[in-house]
Amino acid sequence: MITTGATPLRVLDAIAFDTETTGLDPAKDRIVQIGAVAIRRGAVDQDMSLESLVNPGVPIPSASTAVHHITDAMVEDAPSFVGAWGRLAGFAAGRILIGYSIGFDLAIIASEATRAGLDWRKPRSLCVRLLAAAVNPRLPDHSLETIASWLGVAFGVRHQALADARAAADIFVALLPHLARRGIGTLAEAERACLDQTGQLESHLRSGWMEPASRPETFRSFVAVDPYAYRHHVSELMSQPPVVVRSQTSVREAMAVMLSRRISSLFVSENGMPGAAREDYGIVTERDLMRHLSEGGGSAFAASVAEIASRPLISIRAAAFAYRAIGRMARLNIRHLAVCDEAGHLVGAVSARDLLKLRASAAINLSDAIEEASSTDDLAAAWTSLPWVAQSLIAEEVEAPLIAEVISEELRAMTHRATVLAELAMAADGKGAPPCAYAVLVLGSGGRGESLLAADQDNAIVFAEGQPEGQEDCWFAELGERIAATLDTSGIALCNGGVMARNAEWRGSLDTWKQRIAGWVRRSRPEDLLNVDIFFDLQAVHGDRALAAQLHEHAFAVAHGQVAFVKALGERAATPVNPFSLLGRFRVEHGRIDLKRHGLFPAVVFARALSIRHEIVALSTRDRLAGLAAKKIGPVAELRRVASAHARMQKYILRQQCRDILAGVPVSNRVEISTLPDEEQAELRTALKNVQLVPDLVRATMFD
Repeated sequence: MITTGATPLRVLDAIAFDTETTGLDPAKDRIVQIGAVAIRRGAVDQDMSLESLVNPGVPIPSASTAVHHITDAMVEDAPSFVGAWGRLAGFAAGRILIGYSIGFDLAIIASEATRAGLDWRKPRSLCVRLLAAAVNPRLPDHSLETIASWLGVAFGVRHQALADARAAADIFVALLPHLARRGIGTLAEAERACLDQTGQLESHLRSGWMEPASRPETFRSFVAVDPYAYRHHVSELMSQPPVVVRSQTSVREAMAVMLSRRISSLFVSENGMPGAAREDYGIVTERDLMRHLSEGGGSAFAASVAEIASRPLISIRAAAFAYRAIGRMARLNIRHLAVCDEAGHLVGAVSARDLLKLRASAAINLSDAIEEASSTDDLAAAWTSLPWVAQSLIAEEVEAPLIAEVISEELRAMTHRATVLAELAMAADGKGAPPCAYAVLVLGSGGRGESLLAADQDNAIVFAEGQPEGQEDCWFAELGERIAATLDTSGIALCNGGVMARNAEWRGSLDTWKQRIAGWVRRSRPEDLLNVDIFFDLQAVHGDRALAAQLHEHAFAVAHGQVAFVKALGERAATPVNPFSLLGRFRVEHGRIDLKRHGLFPAVVFARALSIRHEIVALSTRDRLAGLAAKKIGPVAELRRVASAHARMQKYILRQQCRDILAGVPVSNRVEISTLPDEEQAELRTALKNVQLVPDLVRATMFD
């Protein structure tokens, strides 16, 4: 797992450590004992610990021995600092360091390393003393004993390095719920909380200690990613149409087909035709054939391919990004994937050979970890890499709309996996299987492919049959509750507007949804349609996609002809808030401007309403505006200016969100104007002015 400032504290891999020394002056005193214990995903791993005496090379003062009971005789045969540090460095490699008053330990290690000529760099670290002060400033003092007593943590003999390290580890774990209640949930947020304890910090620095927590902005180096994997979809790389043979085809005939077509795999089905559901197919690869021949000898040529085909078929969506295919192949250790359309029909094949266009040395970073997650901690660990990847893609100058598509892809994958885990949990709890066919839908920006890093939940459920509060609805209500809880715990917040399948108005049978849509289109006041518009951004992420497609087509068909309804949707964009003050300056609060409110929202609402009105069945704002331009609905130049402005807003918000998340600042859609150079401020000003074209465009294009 990549550890960044966005990593949740509860999934952190860390080492709690402590030292015992010859005295309290980090510049001249020496280490006599080191102790450390591992912390894995919010739990202390007592079986993974390290303890070592250290020969300081100088006599241990009697006053120090009186504290930790370590004598000169005890350390006579112990390794020097260099030897002991080698063990600790290997033990702690790649992990965050945690300790009580860790600034002292870091300072004395720095002095020892300098003295020994070692190239030591301060790692990321946290101090449980400062974290405790952040969440409970009313403690009478912040001694180890007081903090442990408050949290109910027991510990062994004081002033023994391993015992004190274990106490620090137990305190850190016990602090996690207290930190979460204070809104401190990530590594960067915890670092910032430590650094905010300025009173204690000043005292420690005067004593020669190091800063006990790392400044998040010092950890901004990102491994280059291969932008190709994030710019291209599987549909652009796959071989199509897929080559399919009948089940009774012999191995000899199958080999002949592979050789003549120069392919390394083929699909097997009863009728030998592509385009059917993936469940109808198996796959045979050249390796399968070679293995079969080596085991079966000459008679193996006569066997049918059905006998050796692999089932069930492992597939990927044609619309998925290339990085997803690479991750899936790596996770499953395979070299071929079937490619299916949104309805689950076989449309192509992609192989490891097809993906060789990627730079072999570049990191992919977003793997298929979400698909193999078995717990909320697994999901949280997978989700936490997104800001890191987004920052890397920004550095590679990948366009912001494409980065938003990547984030949306991961959001939809998270929702799918949360549904799978919820289903499994319900079965384990005796709730049974789903009572009928259903689909889970992602709405809003996640459905449009425009999610940024402040994404929350917007989801719904459609099921084949059943009445409100009936047996089916009750089952799906619980499923919705579990999905919401899983996503929330994994790092995707609950929707403030309540747009979640756990709420009755966002789930229902197909008939219930049709009645609900009929009720929507009879309304004509914008205030009556709050949150309704994002329904038209839906994408199915789990279950019966045909059922979801039927609902989507019905909603568009009904809404298209209801001019008053569409006009009411569009009017939400017809009165945007002016982003400039009376003097023409940016309208800011605390130095930041809300670019979702002033930029993204008007463009999104306008494009959505007009796409419904003019039957443009596209999801992204960019595609909807392009659809309007292609039909010559409205001034093409102005539509393109709005599309360009929308993309620029995404860029500035994404950059700010990456900075904020990795620095422990609450993420939002507000951009700090002072961070933009003059030319970018001018660019932003132009983009905001272009968005102000929207009201006139709404009026001009609604009835074209």
